Amino acid sequence: MTDQARADAVYAALLQRQGEQWVQPRVERTRRVLELLDDPQRTYRVVHVTGTNGKTSTSRMIESIVRAHGLRTGLFTSPHLERFTERIMVDGEPIADAAVAEAWEEISPFVDLVDAELDAAGDAPLTFFELLTVLAFVAFADAPVDVAVIEVGMGGAWDSTNTADGDVAVIGPIDLDHADRLGDTIAEIAEVKSGIIKPGAVAVSAVQRPEALAALRRRADEVGATLAISGEGFGLTGHSLAVGGQQVSVRGRAGDYPELYLPLYGAHQAENAALAVAAVEALIGADDQPLHPEVVADGLGAVTSPGRLQLLGVAPTVLVDSAHNPHGARALAAALRESFDFDSWGIVLGVLGDKDAAGIVAELAPLAAHVFATAPDSERASEASLVADLAEAQGLAVTEHRDLMEAAEAAREWAAAGERRAVAIAGSVVLAGEAIALAAAEDWKSGWQA
Repeated sequence: MTDQARADAVYAALLQRQGEQWVQPRVERTRRVLELLDDPQRTYRVVHVTGTNGKTSTSRMIESIVRAHGLRTGLFTSPHLERFTERIMVDGEPIADAAVAEAWEEISPFVDLVDAELDAAGDAPLTFFELLTVLAFVAFADAPVDVAVIEVGMGGAWDSTNTADGDVAVIGPIDLDHADRLGDTIAEIAEVKSGIIKPGAVAVSAVQRPEALAALRRRADEVGATLAISGEGFGLTGHSLAVGGQQVSVRGRAGDYPELYLPLYGAHQAENAALAVAAVEALIGADDQPLHPEVVADGLGAVTSPGRLQLLGVAPTVLVDSAHNPHGARALAAALRESFDFDSWGIVLGVLGDKDAAGIVAELAPLAAHVFATAPDSERASEASLVADLAEAQGLAVTEHRDLMEAAEAAREWAAAGERRAVAIAGSVVLAGEAIALAAAEDWKSGWQA
């Protein structure tokens, strides 16, 4: 059996488990497996990242800057766009298939043991995400890595990833999402997310609403952690458009880092960069030693964030963004206005059923000249007709399409038929992954051909 087949067999076994949307506040189950494995997550330093939006981009920036310092890195993010190995990166590359298979062989006997214990206690078996977290932690120990940047799956306090004790806790902007699991208010959600702040750690946070900030301050005080907030202890001091991205200037807690090139679009990504720099200062510089500006520049300049305002096609321009909640859609709309010079945007939109589709449509409506309503290829997808109805209720021109291929073809044709038109594909990480694969298969960068 090839290494790829072995890795795919591991993923198939994980898919037999309760899926990522099946979440219980039961971090102790993951902790039990890790204890039996002699706690691999304690063999490297950890930067732990939470928030409502921007977690993956911020995590990727942190990892890239850390790697630019010559340290061996692990990066754990979710979900994936095309293949599951994207979630577990070692030194900037998806984990090798052989390493996946070997890590699974290492943990399998203990998985069986813990499953049996859970069954005896009348509890459900270990889930997809619980086991993927264990797999990542073991793989990072086996690599071995010096630093692991770990993105929270959901929330914080009871997330499987919270079995790692972050030297640095990073909190991106907190907004309403997953309200059925995290709470109905910003304050409740912030309380859950603040759980990644560990005793004696350093926490760095994006600008937050007052009720979220109060929860973070309370947690930091309770555990004796240091908390720095963007705009107070550090922050973005300037950003401007540049070819393929933007120039950003950051004031860190220990130093200033002017005119850094960031190959990503949008003011929100500039803010994420400031947060990432502060996090790496806390990890490497211990808050009082500035990082070398050239190393920071090298790290940020090498950042990629697939599925986040990613260019997929030209003539017409097609971008994809995984904006899957109103906060993300708001950031997308602002970035399209700020970073691109088009008169009309066609929005290909597909949303999963557990997301606030109405809120997403409302945020994108002022920008959209035409909505091409579709559905991601997922059992959890909202029907295209629901998206179409919401867009029509906003007074938008809408067409309904059975799948992304049909919707994208119609949108590209619409854009090619007019002046200064472009297309953005958004609404779901699943849809973004489909779009990236479709664009490559159809070579959208060769331009529209009827």
